[in-house]
Amino acid sequence: MGKSSSAKKVARLAQKGKGKKVRFQGGTVFPAVIVVVLLVGLGLVAYARQSAPSGNEAPTTNDHWHVSYGFYGCDKYLPNLIGNKEEPIDPNYVKYGIHSHDDGVIHWHPQALATGSRAKFGLFLDVYGVKLSDSKLEFPADQQTGMVYEEGKTKCYKKDSELRAYVWNQYDKPNDRKMLIADFKNIRIDRDGMVVVIAYMPKDADAPALPESAVNLPELGAADTAGATTTTVAGATTTTVAGATTTTVAGATTTTVAGATTTTVETATTTSVAASSTTTTKG
Repeated sequence: MGKSSSAKKVARLAQKGKGKKVRFQGGTVFPAVIVVVLLVGLGLVAYARQSAPSGNEAPTTNDHWHVSYGFYGCDKYLPNLIGNKEEPIDPNYVKYGIHSHDDGVIHWHPQALATGSRAKFGLFLDVYGVKLSDSKLEFPADQQTGMVYEEGKTKCYKKDSELRAYVWNQYDKPNDRKMLIADFKNIRIDRDGMVVVIAYMPKDADAPALPESAVNLPELGAADTAGATTTTVAGATTTTVAGATTTTVAGATTTTVAGATTTTVETATTTSVAASSTTTTKG
C-alpha cells in the first residue's frame, strides 16, 4: 500500500508540472546577461585576431616593395601625385613608411601599421590626403588642383560614368587583371610589383592600359637606392652602386660601380668599373 500511494503522488506531481515553464530565480534577466557577455566576448576575440600584429606576413618592416599606381580620368592618366613627404616630413609618412617620388610608384618600406594584412592601398591615399569612397574620388588642393570625380555628378563626354579599380598582380603580366567596383581603399598590397589603378570612366568604356610607371617599374624602383653620398674614414671598406658619390680617406679600400665618382687620398686602393671617374693622389 505504501509503494502504491507513493507512486500515485509522483504521478499527480508530474501531471501538475505539465506545461509549466522552468524559471531561474530572479527571472530571465540573469541568463540574458550571460548570453550578452558571451556574444561580446566572442566578438572581442574575433576582433583581436583580425587586428593582431602581422608577424612575418609580408610585407614586413624589412621589405622595400615597389607598386605602380595611376589615376585615370575619363580617357587618360592624370599626372602623378607630387611630393615625397620626407621634406617637409609628413606625420602619415612617419606613421606608415609609405610614399612616392613623383614617379607613379608607391615605395612601400612599411612601419608596423602598414605590414601584413594591414598593407592596404588606402594607407597610401591617406599619406597624400586623397579621399576615396565607392562612388567618389577627391584630390586635395595640392594634388590635381583639387579635382573631384563623383558618380551621378561628373560625366565623361556627357556619358554616365563610374568609379572602378583595376589591379594587376604583376607589372609585366598585362592580362592578369581584375576589376573592382567597391571597397577600393581596402585593396591588399600583398606582393612586390603590383599595379593599382583608380579609374573614373564611362560605364561602357574598356579597361585602361597599364600606366607608364608599370612599364618602367624595375628602373624606377632601382632609382630609389641611387644617389647616396658616403664618406668613409680610417681604414673602412665601402661599396657604392648606381650613381653614388664617395669620398674615402686614410687607407680605405673602395669599390665603385655604375657611374660613380670617387675621390681617394692618403695611400688608398681604388677599384672602379662601369664608366666611373676616379681621382687618386698621394701614393
